[in-house]
Order: sequence, then C-alpha cells, then structure tokens
Amino acid sequence: MAYGFGIIGCGMIANFHAKAIADIRGAKLVACFDMAPGRADAFAAEQGCIGYNDLDEMLADPDIDIVTVCTPSGVHMEPGVKAANAGKHVIIEKPLEITLKKCDKLIEAARKNNVKLSTIFPARFHAPSIELKKAIDKGRFGQLTMGDAYVKWFRTQEYYDSGAWRGTWALDGGGALMNQAVHSVDLLCWFMGDVVEISAQTTLVAHERIEVEDVAVATLRFANGALGVIEASTAVYPGYLKRIEIHGTQGSAIMEEEDLKAWDFAKMTKRDKVIQEQLAGNTETGGGASDPTAIGHHGHTAQFKDVIDAIKKDREPAVNGPEGRKAIEVILGIYKAAETGKTIQLPLKSDPVLKARQKGKK
Repeated sequence: MAYGFGIIGCGMIANFHAKAIADIRGAKLVACFDMAPGRADAFAAEQGCIGYNDLDEMLADPDIDIVTVCTPSGVHMEPGVKAANAGKHVIIEKPLEITLKKCDKLIEAARKNNVKLSTIFPARFHAPSIELKKAIDKGRFGQLTMGDAYVKWFRTQEYYDSGAWRGTWALDGGGALMNQAVHSVDLLCWFMGDVVEISAQTTLVAHERIEVEDVAVATLRFANGALGVIEASTAVYPGYLKRIEIHGTQGSAIMEEEDLKAWDFAKMTKRDKVIQEQLAGNTETGGGASDPTAIGHHGHTAQFKDVIDAIKKDREPAVNGPEGRKAIEVILGIYKAAETGKTIQLPLKSDPVLKARQKGKK
C-alpha cells in the first residue's frame, strides 16, 4: 500500500518534510495547505502536488492517509485535531503544542478517532542516540548520576524579525527553550527518565521586539535520583553544536549532534570499539547552530518510516503524543520556576500562566 501525505503549513520546515517523504518508498506527497494566499500554490508547484486553499477540502481528499502539521507552534492543535477528526494519521512538527491543555486535546483526538499521533523529534532516530539509549536500558552506565543538555546557538535579530509569530508567547510558546532546545530536552528525558523537580532562571539580553527568553539555565532532579542541567540560548555567537552528556557510576557518553565525542565504560567491549569508530566524527547533521536551515532531513525520514510501520502494525509510534508531551511539561516547568523563583515539582497540576504571556510583553 502506498501512503499519501498532506502538509499543513508551507513554511521553511515543510521543505524538510517534503524531502523526507520523497525518500520513502511507498510514500507520496499528495497535497499541501496554507492559510496565506498563494503560498500553497507556490509550494505545490515546487513539490509537484496539489495546493489547497481550504483545509477542509484537503482533509476530504481520499488519497491522503497522513497529515504533517508545519504551522507555527501555537497553532498546531486546531489543524491537528481537524486532521484526526477527518480520520487522518497526524505527524506534528515540534513542539507538540505550547500548553499541556492543547497537547492533551491532540492526544485525545487521536485516541477518539483511532489514528496515530507522532511528534517530530528526529534526534531520537540518529545512530548515536539509539546506541546510547540501548546502553542505558542494559544498565551499562550503572547508577545514572548526571544528565546535561547544552544548546548554545545564535539567532540574529533579523531571524526574529522575519516572522511576526517569532518570539511571541502566543505563537512561539517560548524562546530558546521551546523553539530551539526542545529536541535536547526530549532526548534528555528519553535517556534519563522523568523529571520530578526544577529550579531555573531565564532572561532576555540580546534581542529586541520579542517577548521570550534568549538565555535559560535550569537544574533538574530526575525520578531516579540523578541531577541535571539544561542550558539554552540563541545569543551565543557564533553558535555551537548542541551537546548531551550522560554520566553514571559505570560509564559516560557525550554527543554533539550525531558526533559521539565520548563513549567510556568501566567494562569496555569489542562492540564499543566498533561504535566509537563508526560514530565518532559523524557530522551528517549541520545542527542549525547559527542557521536554522542547516539541518538534515534523514531523521525526519526515519521517523516518518516509523509512523508508517506503526500504522501497518497497529502499534504506537516511537514518539507518540504522550511522549511528545513530556518535553513540553519540563519546559513549562522551567518557565514557571523562573517566573516564580521557586523550585517546581513535576508533574504540573495545571498549565503555568506567566506574567509575560498575560501582559503580552517582556
């Protein structure tokens, strides 16, 4: 069976979705939709698909099985729920949504309509991430002690000025954390397990005309007793590859994007040497440290394949709705901790309402 895809939102990231679909045998980009007049037609002409100016019309297309949502972060829920209600499987570009309430509505819509829901976190499908997760699950790190994520990127003022939605609470949902570091927050939670306690500070120091943070630092306590740090910024020139460090009593691993910088265990195996040789120096992903377009689409391709396989076998996708929600709760917990100056316990009882969101200003 061939699987037809429809894309909602024809911005920059939609191009990566189109490339990923094109790389999958038995998948085809059928159609696209965008609210901006003429945008869908231009994208359709470039990609060789049908351009719709009415979302309901696109969702009624029987040739579409899977819909990917590439709209601004704060408007993922509405088209995602519509797609689920139309019986389409739904893939949503990160983040799943910017509030827990909206995340839950998406999860419920997928459950109610018996369709698959997946959140785009392609870094989970990169080879070093997979090997690291396997090692953790096998207990090779011993007792996990520390888990750290560093996303020290650079975005110009022009980047934020390029779209009215950028840097707003309503549509971006946050700054360096929600937009850029969310991938690393997801990986950290996948590796280390649930976060139960957060302390944090955030600030806006280097950009104008935005409401959200461009620097954030948080300390975490995980359910397994380990501690961790998240550092995120879009104000670090010239921008560096994102970095994940996992440490335990019997081993440590460090990744920069897909480059395995360290892979050290108290009991090394022959397989470890192969992993080091194959994955050290892997720079396939540009990382987007200073250029948001400098990323690969192979992670998207792998994740789209996983969704198709989940449909075929009627299983949950590797990154389903509840999995995608976890990183959002951690980030919202960081915002709440920074806003209140208090240590925050997870799970959150409700969506935190920040003064910046209420006032619509810094």
